Amino acid sequence: MRRTLAIALVGVLAAACSSGSRRPGEANAKPHTITVFAAASLANAFTDEASAYEKQTRVHVRFSFAGSQDLVAQLNEGAPADAVATADTATLGKLTIRLAGTPAVFARNRLVIVTAKGNPKHITGAADLSRRGLVVVLAAPSVPAGRYATAALQAAHVTVHPKSLEDNVRGVLTKVGLGEADAGIVYVTDADSAGTKVATIALPTSPIATYPAVAVDAIGQSFVDFLTSSTGQAILARYGFLRPE
Repeated sequence: MRRTLAIALVGVLAAACSSGSRRPGEANAKPHTITVFAAASLANAFTDEASAYEKQTRVHVRFSFAGSQDLVAQLNEGAPADAVATADTATLGKLTIRLAGTPAVFARNRLVIVTAKGNPKHITGAADLSRRGLVVVLAAPSVPAGRYATAALQAAHVTVHPKSLEDNVRGVLTKVGLGEADAGIVYVTDADSAGTKVATIALPTSPIATYPAVAVDAIGQSFVDFLTSSTGQAILARYGFLRPE
């Protein structure tokens, strides 16, 4: 009788294991999640990139958006991520952690001047940003957008005394859009995302911003590859990013 009971118990445990476990790829299995650190200026485009990537791979993407310099600092301090995308190669080069892949440039961008809606101060170019009484905000020098803006102003031989220096380019766009500043310098893609909330003036002396991405571990490589794929590039183009050279 003890033998019969033992056999029955084994059968019950085997059935329970069979019904309770799921193999990867089964319909009810939970998709894997990857974490991607990305520059603030990529927020809108990357939301669509994630949707397309998830449909193709059934892998969920969790983002952390911030200034590129903050992302690199967090990673160097041990923050977990599978891939990172910054707004310049110099900042990415400050990573001290071991990487699983080689950095790949997936997009480029340009800078423009943005003003309050309707351009009430009648700004026509970079020279006007030095005008007395004009409230200008820029990204901080440690931020890629801030370095690009500094280079553009130097090339235009213009000296600007910003009221504030923001820790990411979206901070500049927000202050101008809310009327807290008369003007600022942001990426073309950021200005486009604001629609009619701001006015845009060309900045011919703008350098070309270069966006690289790299896999922190093997899992993140598929997302980096997706960014350079035809589908990934089409999404970036839709948001105004230039193709990598």
